[in-house]
Amino acid sequence: MLNALKRYEVQLLLSVGHSQAEVAKFAGVGERSVRRIASEDPVMPSAAMLEEVSRSVGRPSIVEPQRALVEQIMQAEPELLSVEILRRAKLAGYRGGKTALYELIASVRPPETTVEMRFEGLPGEFSQHDFGQIDVKYPDGSVERIHFFASRLKWSRWVEVTLVHNEVAETLIRTVADHFVAFGGVPLCAVFDRPKTVALKWKRNGEIMEWNPVFAYAALEIGFTAEVCWPYAPQQKGSVENLVGWVKGSFFKQRRFRDRQDLVDQLLQWLIEVNTERPSRATNVIPAVRREQELARLRPLRVRPEDLALRIPISVGPTADVLHNGHPYSMPPEAAGLPGTLYLYRDRVRIVAGRFEATHPRQTVAGAVSRLPEHRAALLAAISGKRGKRYLKRQHLFETGEAAVLFITELVHHSPRMWSNEVDQLHDLLQGVGPEAMDRAFRAALDVNSISVNFIARALGRTQPDLFAVRS
Repeated sequence: MLNALKRYEVQLLLSVGHSQAEVAKFAGVGERSVRRIASEDPVMPSAAMLEEVSRSVGRPSIVEPQRALVEQIMQAEPELLSVEILRRAKLAGYRGGKTALYELIASVRPPETTVEMRFEGLPGEFSQHDFGQIDVKYPDGSVERIHFFASRLKWSRWVEVTLVHNEVAETLIRTVADHFVAFGGVPLCAVFDRPKTVALKWKRNGEIMEWNPVFAYAALEIGFTAEVCWPYAPQQKGSVENLVGWVKGSFFKQRRFRDRQDLVDQLLQWLIEVNTERPSRATNVIPAVRREQELARLRPLRVRPEDLALRIPISVGPTADVLHNGHPYSMPPEAAGLPGTLYLYRDRVRIVAGRFEATHPRQTVAGAVSRLPEHRAALLAAISGKRGKRYLKRQHLFETGEAAVLFITELVHHSPRMWSNEVDQLHDLLQGVGPEAMDRAFRAALDVNSISVNFIARALGRTQPDLFAVRS
């Protein structure tokens, strides 16, 4: 509980027009306390309180005698660090704690002043990009958190907005590339407000110490330079943040949506309106008109978005698999232990490790494994002994999905001594038709409770009687 003097100080600062955030800073209390005190009855200052304000109460301050020394030191060397001032004060006889002296230094040191920086770009010079999120409530009472990525050509005010599932580096890179295509080309510089997806380390002044390597390579591939509005320099952030705030205030908070599809449809229509029908409030010109003038300054993308590959360093594991986002991708057994690079496309994955290379369809379903038939065969050839080969084949079948695990569990318990031959046959089918078809066949067999290799073969259109042992 704050004492009466502190509550009176807060109410006094509020009464002369300071914001709650400013009062919290000046009075050294939390904003929640400021809000609570603002709703309380006024504190009536008494004579005793006024006397308490004018004099020190309690023990004499051990740090106050150091004020003259601190002022002298800081006047001579204003950039001196507080820890060095503390060291010099101790040499001069100070015996108090560092916290009290640091508070004294803060009261003496003049506050830093910054100059507001606002700038207007030239045609084709800047684009702005940022993630945003907002909760949308539908008529049935359900609430969905919508994540979106917004981009805008700064000069023409042409804007693009895409709904996204997350706010990771890959989403940023691919959506930026899509928006550049929609813009009609690439500007000189893209300005971002998400440092962690763009850079990994930076100084307080904004100097980048380490770029996010995935982002940096993609920027070179697409053909743009990047700037970042840093958290320590909020005076640089207004324009980018206003883009997200403008999208929220002009679209999401103004419209009502029946469901997500209705939201998508309305968003597409809204983009047509703001880009081609309504003058921008910033320029009083329809963005499409100014974009026509800007197109001559935009440059073509160096790579098509569908051909853009993110480079990710990898190492092939001891089982000749490469793990990415929880999904194993197979490599030849000889590649085990080698370092390499994973090229991540929208729909596929290409892995290069030494002289070995493999291309897989990209996996998105949780737990999915991508194993090429030739890699299964090579891995089986590298395993010695029938027992090891059988269990490896069974594991390959398990990788097709949960239905395979259930089917083979029933198979093993029904015929504990005979399952190995049927696993051989199932593995041959897997090599011929692939994991997706096998998963469908396993599900069909479970649906009718037919734990039969013959049923699986018929479901796959493989009915040659000489290839499969038929179980009753």
